[in-house]
Amino acid sequence: MTDLHGYWLSLVDSGHALLDFMAAGGVVMWALAALCVLYWTLVFERVWFMRRVFPHWVEARRQAWAQLSGESGSWQRAVRAAWLAQAQQQLSGPLRLSKTLVAMYPLLGLLGTVSGMIAVFDVLALNGTGNPRGMAAGVWQATLPTMAGMVLAITGLFSLARLERIARLALDRLADQLRHD
Repeated sequence: MTDLHGYWLSLVDSGHALLDFMAAGGVVMWALAALCVLYWTLVFERVWFMRRVFPHWVEARRQAWAQLSGESGSWQRAVRAAWLAQAQQQLSGPLRLSKTLVAMYPLLGLLGTVSGMIAVFDVLALNGTGNPRGMAAGVWQATLPTMAGMVLAITGLFSLARLERIARLALDRLADQLRHD
């Protein structure tokens, strides 16, 4: 029983630490957190689509292609090109929003830097250099969003590269399956 109680207390303490961390970074940290949740929701949706939905779409096109390949005519190339274009749009089109979010992370981090420096200048204007604690809080508020924006941008770039690679491989596989023998 005491182990469970200790576990809950540690969860509450870590929750308070996270809230303190977010508050220290200012409003920009909350904006970064919201964009982070949105970004990773989009990433997980793309993974789900590529693993669960897209293979069914590919199988339907592959079966239709098997029926079309027995017929003669140059229109088959047009059908193949249209299906490949559809697949390209389905796989890579939604990644544009994710790329935009990744590009916004460092910019929001810089916005946090500017707002933190404004806080430092406010302390300097009111108290001069006699309030090092107030200046340190402003520097802390300037540093946290910058760091968070960079960390989010780096992880976003790695995950986007992985998703683009998976999409490219899936498209190449489809193109191979729709070859005319």
